[in-house]
Amino acid sequence: MIPYSHQFIDSKDIEAVLKVLKSDWITQGPKISEFEKALGKYCGAKFAVVCSSGTSALHLAYLAAGLKKGDEIITTPNTFAATANMILAVGAKPIFCDIRLDTYNIDESQIEKLITNLPAGRQGKLKAIVPVHFAGHPCEMEKISKIAKKHKLLVIEDACHALGAKYKNSKIGSCRYCDMAVFSFHPVKSITAGEGGAILTNNEKFYKKLISLRSHGIHKDAQGKNVMEELGYNYRLTDIQAALGISQLKKLDGFIRQRHAAVNNYKKELAGVRSIILPQELKNIYSAWHIYVIRVKNPAQRDSLMQFLKNNGIGANFHYPAVYSHPYYQKIGYNNLKLANTERYQNSCITLPCFPALSRPEIKLVSNLIKEFFNK
Repeated sequence: MIPYSHQFIDSKDIEAVLKVLKSDWITQGPKISEFEKALGKYCGAKFAVVCSSGTSALHLAYLAAGLKKGDEIITTPNTFAATANMILAVGAKPIFCDIRLDTYNIDESQIEKLITNLPAGRQGKLKAIVPVHFAGHPCEMEKISKIAKKHKLLVIEDACHALGAKYKNSKIGSCRYCDMAVFSFHPVKSITAGEGGAILTNNEKFYKKLISLRSHGIHKDAQGKNVMEELGYNYRLTDIQAALGISQLKKLDGFIRQRHAAVNNYKKELAGVRSIILPQELKNIYSAWHIYVIRVKNPAQRDSLMQFLKNNGIGANFHYPAVYSHPYYQKIGYNNLKLANTERYQNSCITLPCFPALSRPEIKLVSNLIKEFFNK
């Protein structure tokens, strides 16, 4: 089986973890701040806060932004459910904006229409935009930032797919066009800490709030006593995970180059297959290529192609069903929502294997199977 993605762990990663396991600190020790400083330096942001997962990072970012019950947040339906789930977790409501059919990211031209078409009473409830850099391809952040400033909205980037990506020569995570950016260190992401997440920001107020909320809302007072001033959570990362993250971060640029090489090989192998649509990388973009998603021009063939690949040992996958299509979201009021481009996308997409260690022969095998399917 060739999986759709896989972590790459080498002896240096293992040594880094073993060193911590033999030390006095395995939970919240010196490796946490070392990892945070390394992330901030890599991305070009003033502050970084690491935590237990990408999902907890989203939750912390929304809480630090002051999002609450009654607020509304514009986001994309083409994402893992956590993006919207954590909006619900703070009591707010997701407003789903349709996607572009070239990058499968949120369609920035539709954001403005969504805002202006809201009834006057609801426009005051709108507090933020949460774009998602789907598959590692950055959204049109300059345009989104301008829309947000015009309507006095916060921007929180869900960059869980996009560590190592660049937008107009700025690294994703620099927070040049946003208030906060969120990353994930799940094993299939650009780097892994086993699990884990991070929030980057240039706003010191948000930074201090994130630090507090990450650890129960507790801090030590002048006498060294633990004092809880707000309701927080145990969203801490461990030194064990941070050590792995630090080691992985040193290899990040190499990982992204290998992903680009895999994508270029797919382009060569699949260039003549007219029955599919290959993903794009737009001008002024350097994608992290978290996943490689093709679309089948005839949606009726999608499921049978996916099954054919799986039957031949290829871990084809599906990213993503529209968030509003999940049974839970259907039950809470999104049952009548259908966005045209999102529907076209979710009915035709297939994720092919793409990860740093994917070999040229493996890419050729996957590609030949796709050609075989359409030539039957």
